[in-house]
Amino acid sequence: MKKIVVLGAGMVGRAIASDLSSKFDVTSVDFSDDNLLLLQDEFKIKTIKADFRNSELIREIIREFDFVVGAVPGFLGYETLRNMILEGKNSVDISFFPEDSFQLNQLAIEHNVTAVVDMGVAPGMDNFLLGYHNSKMAVENFVCYVGGLPKVRKYPFQYKAPFSPIDVIEEYTRPARYVVNNQLVTKEPLTDSEFLHFDNIGTLEAFNSDGLRSLIRTMNVPNMIEKTLRYPGHIDLIKAFKAAGFFDEKEISFDGNIIRPIDFTSKILFDSWKLKPEDDEFTVMKISIDGKENEVNKKYDYLLYDEKDKVSGFSSMARTTGFACTAVVNLINDELFDKKGIIPPETVGAEEVAYNYVLKYLAERNINYKLTIE
Repeated sequence: MKKIVVLGAGMVGRAIASDLSSKFDVTSVDFSDDNLLLLQDEFKIKTIKADFRNSELIREIIREFDFVVGAVPGFLGYETLRNMILEGKNSVDISFFPEDSFQLNQLAIEHNVTAVVDMGVAPGMDNFLLGYHNSKMAVENFVCYVGGLPKVRKYPFQYKAPFSPIDVIEEYTRPARYVVNNQLVTKEPLTDSEFLHFDNIGTLEAFNSDGLRSLIRTMNVPNMIEKTLRYPGHIDLIKAFKAAGFFDEKEISFDGNIIRPIDFTSKILFDSWKLKPEDDEFTVMKISIDGKENEVNKKYDYLLYDEKDKVSGFSSMARTTGFACTAVVNLINDELFDKKGIIPPETVGAEEVAYNYVLKYLAERNINYKLTIE
């Protein structure tokens, strides 16, 4: 039985470890005793406590494993992936770090490593689906709307964070890049809001966020944009926080202490935004891909709606993100994908066998991307 180590035992990391444990010998690594105890008690998964900032220790840990999954917070992701590559380990990573992963491409090739990055729900499955259709047609427009939200709208935030608040805040502060008429356009996040209606949900508000990531580099598509979905009213509240300086990274002095406002804000919001085990939530994603296929206008619309699994207790965001990751782990293990280097999801999706494999894998776990063709 192959041995897999999952780096990170947060909400998504636990879902990944649990899913993989049915087929592999899985060990989970984290710095949180609470996170590791959950895996030990509920899923009987082996655990190791370690600080991910200790590169030497992390490399020593992963050395004995056949495959590595990265599910650490974004600010730790780049260096952690570099350590995986230096140890010559094939990997799938969902840490969504801000650095350019392609800077590690040559290193991965030199170490004969397949390192699939950003393989979650978004980024992840949206890239994957675009990659597939881009291999079949001349795509002209790609639009993705995505959000993870609590079913109960509790004011004032009407939001629960399915992952680290500091990573959520980054969605609100990082400039949003998208493509218009083959030109890269950069705008402030939280701008160009629009309202969309979804069955079983109601009205949600979408805003610009920097979600295209590798697509800007890999896809020659004239028009591409991704927007984040929240309940109406959330955006205006976040704009007020931002204007007041709560997200500033420049250090300030307060009562003799030096702090960064963004660190203070993240800590304060953690309790308000923390998704508790009893909270019901959902993930929704709408993707539109249109262009010419065999000289005929074609439009493909995908709709994902997923709720918390009441049996396993895993949130929809943990399921939709984590199981997209584990699908590709299994794809590589089954020797159906073996390209070397830094591999974004769109490169995986461009291969028909991978497209069919991943969607079937997700459907078996009741994660369904409903397709409408016009």
